[in-house]
Amino acid sequence: MPPESLPPWMHDPSVRPRVVILGAPDRERVQAELKRLRPAIARHAEIIAEDLSFRYVFEDGQQDLVIVLGGDGSILQAARQMGRHQTPVLGINCGRLGFLADLAPDDFLETWPKLTQGAFEVVDHLMLRTSLIHDGTVTAEQLALNEAAVLGGPPYQILDIDLYADGHLATRYRCDGLIVATPVGSTAQNLSAGGPILRRHLQAIVLSPISPHTLTYRPLVDSADTQLELTVDEPNESTSIVVDGRVLGKLSPGDRVKIQRAEETFRMLSVRGRDDYRVLREKLGWGGSVPSNR
Repeated sequence: MPPESLPPWMHDPSVRPRVVILGAPDRERVQAELKRLRPAIARHAEIIAEDLSFRYVFEDGQQDLVIVLGGDGSILQAARQMGRHQTPVLGINCGRLGFLADLAPDDFLETWPKLTQGAFEVVDHLMLRTSLIHDGTVTAEQLALNEAAVLGGPPYQILDIDLYADGHLATRYRCDGLIVATPVGSTAQNLSAGGPILRRHLQAIVLSPISPHTLTYRPLVDSADTQLELTVDEPNESTSIVVDGRVLGKLSPGDRVKIQRAEETFRMLSVRGRDDYRVLREKLGWGGSVPSNR
């Protein structure tokens, strides 16, 4: 993106960014780290809001940067909270894994002054718009940063899930559930279900059946532009469409789930020296030896 199309603070060090700080509620470590980091943030930015309850109302043009203290769940909540007003995010890991929020608080203190001088890139990550359609009407809709999944629930019977791609029947899955994941979400539930890891910049999705009843069902990687529809002819009483770990709605016979690329993207600050492969090594224990000087 050319400098003239970027917000002023991203290419003009004299302009202080307007920052919203979000953090996981009722977390002692988040509160302690916010108290410790607040003075450093304020030296180089204008803090316009601090929200430890995820209730701040985002609007276009009000904020330049969102700093999230917490774990990956807090990043997902921030993405939901911003909705159509996605703003560049910098994650500070106050949780356990920290795959998305992978910058430790001490690393942030060292990196923050450099970031405000332009030592970063803004990377756009694919998001999916998931719609639940009942009797031809959209009854619920949500952006997904990680995944949208049809899950069975009790009484835990095998589901028959029909998959349509761009209006054409692709297949009928017999399985316990079906995950449609973004590249960001490929290292979440998709990975646990045996799906592949996608580089986060790829414009692709991965479909992974959960406990499929046929050996020929394997995870499938498709273009992010493919429009998907899922139907379940005989859902269980608790069969649901779940978006980023939260139930969007229960499925009734005849309901359709539509999943397509969202117009919005999730924008994250990429700190120099941090890359996808390094995160895989450090966070997921990816095997292999790396010379210490690299």
